[in-house]
Amino acid sequence: MNISYDYYKIFYYVAKYKSFSRAADVMLNNQPNLTRAIKTLETQLGCTLFERTNKGVRLTEDGKNLYEHISIAFEHIETGEKIISAKHSLEHGMVSIGATEIALRCYLLPILSEYHKLYPDVRIKILNVSTPQALKMAENRLVDIAIVTMPMDKSDKLDCVTLSSFREVPVCSKDFNIKDEISIAELCDYPIISLTSKTSTFDFYVEQFLKHNCSFSPEIEAATADQIVPLVKHGLGVGFVPQQFVEGESDIRVLSLKEELPTRGIALVKKKGSSLPLPARELVKLLKA
Repeated sequence: MNISYDYYKIFYYVAKYKSFSRAADVMLNNQPNLTRAIKTLETQLGCTLFERTNKGVRLTEDGKNLYEHISIAFEHIETGEKIISAKHSLEHGMVSIGATEIALRCYLLPILSEYHKLYPDVRIKILNVSTPQALKMAENRLVDIAIVTMPMDKSDKLDCVTLSSFREVPVCSKDFNIKDEISIAELCDYPIISLTSKTSTFDFYVEQFLKHNCSFSPEIEAATADQIVPLVKHGLGVGFVPQQFVEGESDIRVLSLKEELPTRGIALVKKKGSSLPLPARELVKLLKA
């Protein structure tokens, strides 16, 4: 039996409110339309679903049996609609971000602070990952957006917008035995601290060292960028970090590199052609401002 979903929806609301007029108000419809729909439904089912009373309508036994099953379905639908609506609202929604440590500290944090002041009820979920991991998350829609450091191998399934740039500097502890001005070739004689392979930072320095006929072979590999500064402080080697990471650090010495390193970019990435929920769209506006 092929009965219109709309007929069952009208039946559900009339039964729920025990009134054709009340159901019509809730559904933004009119009472005659609802009455005709219920008569059609009764004809198709071959039974009477409602009895008229002085206060409205009440369900017949057949109506009660039908409502017992129909109500479960429509209550699930209403719950699902509320969950989806809340997720996409600025009152109870959420925005999920895949971000590298460098992008987070050098660009994202102050913008998130501003965003939180504007939309205090939106939940912010940050996954601190490498650039390749963040790109994969964005491509698979595991996060709304990714904020990553460049260079990167971007899939044609992703949209990418450069937001900012930063420059990294070589640093060591104050008592580390190394001269203040040094070349990339000379650095190869010292222990180097770097992010792990399969990160955009590692790939960047492999390329820079190769330009000067040197091999980039770090002695210590850190899982995240914020681990490099403590390792450097304890005299374990020379590390490359964004200039912002060493501001206010009294136990670190910034070295002068004879070859100037190129700046690196911070980019916003999202799945191409995807529609972002409202909380994410508002964050993107701030990021691009």
